[in-house]
Amino acid sequence: MRAITGQLPQALSDCNRSLDLQPNYAEALDSRAFVYLKMRNLDAAIADYDKALLLDPRKATSLYGRGVAKLKKGDIAGSNSDIESAKRIQLDIVDEFKRYGIQ
Repeated sequence: MRAITGQLPQALSDCNRSLDLQPNYAEALDSRAFVYLKMRNLDAAIADYDKALLLDPRKATSLYGRGVAKLKKGDIAGSNSDIESAKRIQLDIVDEFKRYGIQ
């Protein structure tokens, strides 16, 4: 919730605390990746989305977020692949990310 409302440093701290307790928790990795995406730390976002997807390969939010990060880095092919995969899993994923301020 903090990431959505723009409290990015606090959100990052919350995610880090959660990952200290459970390092292989896909939800926390996905959340931290989202925070990094909003902070425009694209390499860190992609790295965390990659880790989350190793744990849960069909996690639509991780696929879409990684696709957005790849797009911002100029990887059009990688971006399109991730975004299309996310849309096949969750039809409203684009709308969900728009609500969170990510397009």
